[in-house]
Amino acid sequence: MIATLGEALVDMIEQQDGRFDACLGGSVCNFTQALALQGIDTSYLNPLSADNFGLRFRALLSSHGVHMATGRRSLRPTALAIVSLDEQGSPTYAFHRDSVADRDISAAELITALPDPCQLLHTGGLALTPADLDKTLEVVRAAAANGTLISIDANLRPVAVDDPAVYVTGVRQALALAQVIKVSDEDLQVLGIDPHDLEAVATLLQPASVQLIALTRGASGALLMTRQHRIALPAPSNLTIVDTVGAGDCFQAGLIACLARAGKLDSVGALAELDPALLCTALSHALAAASINVTRAGCNPATWEETVAIQRQ
Repeated sequence: MIATLGEALVDMIEQQDGRFDACLGGSVCNFTQALALQGIDTSYLNPLSADNFGLRFRALLSSHGVHMATGRRSLRPTALAIVSLDEQGSPTYAFHRDSVADRDISAAELITALPDPCQLLHTGGLALTPADLDKTLEVVRAAAANGTLISIDANLRPVAVDDPAVYVTGVRQALALAQVIKVSDEDLQVLGIDPHDLEAVATLLQPASVQLIALTRGASGALLMTRQHRIALPAPSNLTIVDTVGAGDCFQAGLIACLARAGKLDSVGALAELDPALLCTALSHALAAASINVTRAGCNPATWEETVAIQRQ
């Protein structure tokens, strides 16, 4: 079982006519449904609201087979993100997350909700903001102490915090505890790392726990990096892009699913033994999962079978 910890929020996505379309989202929640659709047993730890959006989230995740670890329905509202898209379909966000449902839980409750056994805990995004960092790190450390691997998607959102410097320091602290790290070109720039300098990117491997870095580069593809190997692949060039909402989340879900199916998430030792062939297979699968998503509106993840099929075309 893989557990996920982080936000479930509604993306209010601006349309060409100026209206906003409500789409269920949030980086970790996107990853959760995407991973379940990839055929992996998945448990979502955070509570959902008793409001209509919360009921929709519960129905969506349950329809994909996600286990709801916290049965309690929060009386707080569902969080919102106002999403504006540029001409290339890339989103910018404004967040409304004060006193919201997915944050209505203590570290102790989250630790109790962790499945047993728990192969991997995935977190990141808004769970790494200063207001939530201490709670997130407490859960991460408790999971790691029980032998659970940690996956973190930095997915930095500086507009969601008051002090970017404190935020960056906290994110770096969290990344140092992970075995699998995902960052984008934009994340690296916020972290003060030149995304074109792979030796600088490789410094994220310095903490002993970190075994794998996934770097997404938008239309330029993606890169997987270990201490021994670096594998880069281009993004497909024949896509009709609707928007890129949730693309990174689907990429990471595809990557984790491929590693899980290959038995590489059974232990740190197994993850440390990734060879170039498997890295190439996993990266290709992750890019295919992201590619399918960008041809659909909002976050609309592909199944494992769809992802495999598109690679054969």
